[in-house]
Amino acid sequence: MKILITGTTGYIAKRLALQLLEDDHQLVCCVRDMSRIPDEIEEHPNCTFIKVDFLKPEKAQIPKDIEAAYYLIHSMATSSSNFEALEETCAANFKSLVSKTDCEQVIYLSGIVNDDSLSKHLKSRLQVENTLQSDAYALTTLRAGIIVGSGSASFEIIRDIVEKLPVMVTPKWLNTKTQPLGIRDVLSFLCGALGKTELYNKHFDIFGPEILTYKEMLLQFAEVRGLKRHILTLPILTPKLSSYWLYFVTSTSFQLASALVDSMKVEVIGKTSNIDAIIGVKPMDYKTAVDLAFQKIEQNAVVSSWKDAVSSGVFKDQLSKHIELPHFGCFKDVRNRTVTDVDFTLDRIWSIGGRNGWYSFNRLWKLRGYMDKLFGGVGLRRGRTHDTYLEAGDPLDFWRVLYADKTEKRLLLFAEMKLPGEAWLEFKIVKDKLYQRAVFRPKGVWGRLYWYSVIPFHAFVFNGMIDALVEKK
Repeated sequence: MKILITGTTGYIAKRLALQLLEDDHQLVCCVRDMSRIPDEIEEHPNCTFIKVDFLKPEKAQIPKDIEAAYYLIHSMATSSSNFEALEETCAANFKSLVSKTDCEQVIYLSGIVNDDSLSKHLKSRLQVENTLQSDAYALTTLRAGIIVGSGSASFEIIRDIVEKLPVMVTPKWLNTKTQPLGIRDVLSFLCGALGKTELYNKHFDIFGPEILTYKEMLLQFAEVRGLKRHILTLPILTPKLSSYWLYFVTSTSFQLASALVDSMKVEVIGKTSNIDAIIGVKPMDYKTAVDLAFQKIEQNAVVSSWKDAVSSGVFKDQLSKHIELPHFGCFKDVRNRTVTDVDFTLDRIWSIGGRNGWYSFNRLWKLRGYMDKLFGGVGLRRGRTHDTYLEAGDPLDFWRVLYADKTEKRLLLFAEMKLPGEAWLEFKIVKDKLYQRAVFRPKGVWGRLYWYSVIPFHAFVFNGMIDALVEKK
């Protein structure tokens, strides 16, 4: 079957694409930036890629012969105060384009919306579902609650909390009930719904076998990890204070923390149906889902992460437009060293950051991360998706990978930290020389003052880093 996939670089779509390819389907993958095509599927013979921005679809060309489509566009981390209107616009434009094709079925992954007092994001998902309904194709909506899997936002946030805090003083919304569902089961539902006529023009809640509070999820997570944790909930923590608590304790952005707190106040309990029997899925329990997620982490086989999404407000355009380093009006710190073992140096470069650290003065890097958190930035806690593998679009602590090509021996990072300007960090090997370039384009007087204030640290931080990249110890 020829299938259109939206949100190709997102957490769900990346994994779904691999599953559909295993089932021998042909995929047409929509991307906003052609430089961010996932490496795992870029060279697959059954994959083609088209450039589409569903907020600006004027030049979009969807193949007429697609037979089904997945609508997987959604962002809880957007900083826009008008995100509901933006999401509705995306859905309406998608509907308009797909209605002109031979598509018979659209499958939409939404959220469980059975509570009377929905959060803004759940209301938005319901509105998107209503917008997607059409006479031109059949809509199948699968409504999920908390998704548990390596790299998912909920999993990583719970992991941060459990592994860092032996004793937790938490907001009262930890007593809210939900029905978590493993990512493997989510993918089984999405794949299994394809072409099932009995699911046409219907919506179904998909959920795990247990009803748990967030507090119970934290304690069970700790049990799987062999940790003993104590939790005290306080009613005095307001939604805003709760958002700050989540933001400072975990690797999430403040926008996502606020959205999560808003959603976590709402009970997410699914309505029973025959969807499990129709598709042939028996959802796993929460502990099993957590255990399987850690098996993937230990194998360094995490395919996608919620952190892969570019921080809202940092890039107004495509990543590829930032690949060439600017020259005019910029401050630069350029260093070079002779490389004696190219493979060793490339491996060190491709392993930088995350758990491996920055090879030199890590405490100063951590201090910079804490400062970034205080000013509302992403900080260092989000780390990296893989320990030794990088591709364009990947998060790398408070950087974003713009370009990563081992054959060209070049890695280029763009800063997503809070700065009075824009910053790039490049590593490039030319012949037997490693060039390390830090480029900063200041914004106004504050940008210039910032650069001069950090110059003294560059002398030992950047020197130590480039030395560690070329010297075997």
